Amino acid sequence: MSPVRTPLSLRGCVGILLLCFLWLSQLSFSQEFQVPLKSEEIEAQDTVKQVAVIGAGAAGSSTAYYLRKYADYFSIPVNITVFEQSSYVGGRSTTVNLWDDPASPIEVGASIFVNINQNLIKAAKSFKLDLKDADSGVPREAVHGLGVWDGSKFVFLQRNGGFYWVNVFKLLWRYGWAPIRTQNLMKSTVNKFLKMYRWPYFPFRSLSAAAMSSGLVESTWATGAEFLRENGISEEFSREVIQASTRVNYGQNLPLIHGLETMVCMATDGAVSVEGGNWQIFRSMLDASRANVKLDTRVTTVQRNKDDTYTISHLADQKAMHKDVFEHVVVAGPVQFSNIQFSPAFEHIPDNVPYVKLHVTLFASPHKLSPKFFRLSPGASVPETILTTLPADLDLGARRDGVGPAGFWSISTLQKTMPPLSMRHNLTAGPHYVYKVFSPNPLDATTLSDLLDIEQIELFDNGGRNGMTAEASKTIADVSTAHISWWHEKTWNSYPYLYPRVTFEDVKLGKNMWYTSGMESFISTMETNSLAGMNVAALMLSEWASEFEIKMKSFESKVEL
Repeated sequence: MSPVRTPLSLRGCVGILLLCFLWLSQLSFSQEFQVPLKSEEIEAQDTVKQVAVIGAGAAGSSTAYYLRKYADYFSIPVNITVFEQSSYVGGRSTTVNLWDDPASPIEVGASIFVNINQNLIKAAKSFKLDLKDADSGVPREAVHGLGVWDGSKFVFLQRNGGFYWVNVFKLLWRYGWAPIRTQNLMKSTVNKFLKMYRWPYFPFRSLSAAAMSSGLVESTWATGAEFLRENGISEEFSREVIQASTRVNYGQNLPLIHGLETMVCMATDGAVSVEGGNWQIFRSMLDASRANVKLDTRVTTVQRNKDDTYTISHLADQKAMHKDVFEHVVVAGPVQFSNIQFSPAFEHIPDNVPYVKLHVTLFASPHKLSPKFFRLSPGASVPETILTTLPADLDLGARRDGVGPAGFWSISTLQKTMPPLSMRHNLTAGPHYVYKVFSPNPLDATTLSDLLDIEQIELFDNGGRNGMTAEASKTIADVSTAHISWWHEKTWNSYPYLYPRVTFEDVKLGKNMWYTSGMESFISTMETNSLAGMNVAALMLSEWASEFEIKMKSFESKVEL
């Protein structure tokens, strides 16, 4: 979004929870950092460390949060300043208000996180944020909760409700041992990844070295298609189920996306979100960090000084320019999107990584999705979550424009609700359905007309009030409120194209200059951005504290698993 992931893990669809019905064990963690200071810790420094963090998304907020935790534990005084050019905290994790009602927020970016996301789960619990199941608002009126559509037919359907073992039997009957092999492969991959949170892998000065030593490079140097094939997972299951997940989560097909991110898509156990918006985790992190957070503040230049400090020039509210000096700077977002002038140039220049441009469309309508659009019989029940894949006879390879005949990545029915009383006299009576669509392009009038099974002339008819016709407009903004009562569009640079690779961006770009977004091409989620921020925080402490390794091990031993 994202985004950040978060995205831009933007991993908002919960339909692929079908694999949650298999044998993924709970991997819950409740790590708290309430560790008392002790007299034998290093003495407080004479000078206060001055640290700037550029970006208040998952990575930047986590950097500030864990830097404060570690600095307090090691008794090192530090001042943290966080610069954020937007008016909100959370980066690609953000919400919009349905019908402009603050009581009805909807995630427009990174929507869910799962049990293995240690940092997010622990933080949400620590801050006493209310968690809800990711699919808690789904109406469950349809026969099928999930369908995978290839542009002409549904290749996979999963019923709402039903018995656990019946669902398992149906999967095995259709796909043989492929679901079990996928589950085992995902568990093995996740276990390798979890090493990166603990000594001796953490903190890692080189993400490339950490990927190699943990064994994860085995899955990053192959495409998802190659990785699955090498591990005995059938092409049919890969295309109909796993690729549907890589498309909704990352807008990429299996011949493009690398094997590690493919496995991330299948680790969906315990999908939850924060009531009111996941951004609250990052707001709470910043509050706990006691950082000086400067919103609506654009950093324009970062100048390295002769004493290896940095002068940051920043513009607040498009008004006066200010300058401040810091000892350490953390760039907590992709450099290529920062519009910041760095002088001199980095010692290690990050690659200009191509990002997916994702269009997110949220809208409310009194109409259900049309059976005709999905080539079902009249009156048939349409699945409430629709993922997409490619037809068996279509091979688009590693093309970026790989959406295929479906034309979109996913459509999710988020909830069924009544409009606010103040608006009902202007809208179609009765409940309205709230939908989220992920697509490579904006939804046009023809798609909306077909999706809701409404003639275009009716779609734009406001009872003669504006004289709109189908030919006069092609956008959702001009659709009659009788058919679409509310809408919101957002375009994200959501996540990188996750091509296979064995090396990743440096964590340190120069003297006292740190970078978190190398993680994006490795795994792009809210959680891994948080891990990147935590890692940078620990690396900074390693340069400040004596006997860091010994005391870091002691710190970890005091943390409850």
